[in-house]
Amino acid sequence: MLFKKIKIDLASGCLLLIASCSSGNQQQQMQGPPPAAAVTTDTVITADAVYYDEYPATVAALNQIDLRPQVSGYITGIYFSDGDRVSKGQKLYSIDDQQYEANYQQAVANLAVQKANLTKSQKDADRYHQLDQQDAIAKQLVDNADAALEASKKMVEAAEANVNAVQTGVKYTTIYAPFDGTIGISAVKVGAPVSAGQTVLNTISSDNPMVVDFSVDQKEIYRFTQLQQDGSKATDSTFRLAFGPDIYPYPGRISLIDRAVDAQTGTIKTRLIFSNNKELLKAGMTGTVRVLNNASVKSVMIPYKAVTEQLSEYFVYVVGDSSKVTQRKILPGRQMGASIIVKDGLKEGETIVVQGVQNLREGSVVRIDTAAQKK
Repeated sequence: MLFKKIKIDLASGCLLLIASCSSGNQQQQMQGPPPAAAVTTDTVITADAVYYDEYPATVAALNQIDLRPQVSGYITGIYFSDGDRVSKGQKLYSIDDQQYEANYQQAVANLAVQKANLTKSQKDADRYHQLDQQDAIAKQLVDNADAALEASKKMVEAAEANVNAVQTGVKYTTIYAPFDGTIGISAVKVGAPVSAGQTVLNTISSDNPMVVDFSVDQKEIYRFTQLQQDGSKATDSTFRLAFGPDIYPYPGRISLIDRAVDAQTGTIKTRLIFSNNKELLKAGMTGTVRVLNNASVKSVMIPYKAVTEQLSEYFVYVVGDSSKVTQRKILPGRQMGASIIVKDGLKEGETIVVQGVQNLREGSVVRIDTAAQKK
């Protein structure tokens, strides 16, 4: 009896399930297909894709040097104000020269002594040679006189070299500007001790023109070499310098491309040169070099918000017949403001969904939201 009851219960359950499914299908048929999704659309266009490639860059002086003394001593004079523009050959610092001047005077005196010895040796040698002609002196004495004369000549040469060396030391006690430029804040004060070749007194840098250094991938060497060779075009607006939203008002040109690629980074250093008549550029500033793309070419462009991403692939919804959409894979290019270049996947004139893509799937029927389309 229990087995018969279970069979009856199962049969009843199946009947109820079939009835429920039948009722659901009838209800779905009565409701009809899902309503069309409200979207806004746009037409795919082609336009001139004018854009700039951007590279991080650093502003530097064309000439810059740290001033270091070539002699040791105490600073006795500073002949400029911090931040001054200085001219080549202008006197900047002086170092106590008393010791160097004394050494110079001693070297000069020693040279005079050696010249006097040379004169005596010359006279002795001449006298001995005269006696030798008369066969009135031993040959050995003549040879000794000649040797003494040669030694005296060498002593004079050594004394002259010593005078020049000591005189150079005296000259090095005064430090002059090596080129026209701007001098920084002095690192020493009057009375400060300095060491030859070690103490940094100050830094001088040229300020017009200025250079901007940046690195480009080795794949772009040919492009930049062409730009360097085509100097007429490289001086218009090909190279611009930006500091955040601010664009430096004067264009630059390629000054040089480094001799070799960095093996570790695969990049090569490129240097631009910019005029700096208004002194807006300072060494050490960082900014962005903007390089105009090679040429204006017709490119397919669509609104960036029409693109969806799925697992690192990019898609748009294309509106087809009967207002049905098809999900189309695209190959995106550079973003330009609110638009993006499409390298592959779309053709000019096709209609794509711009807003409302989150409610769509393959085959969805759409209707254009005219109110939103006008905004």
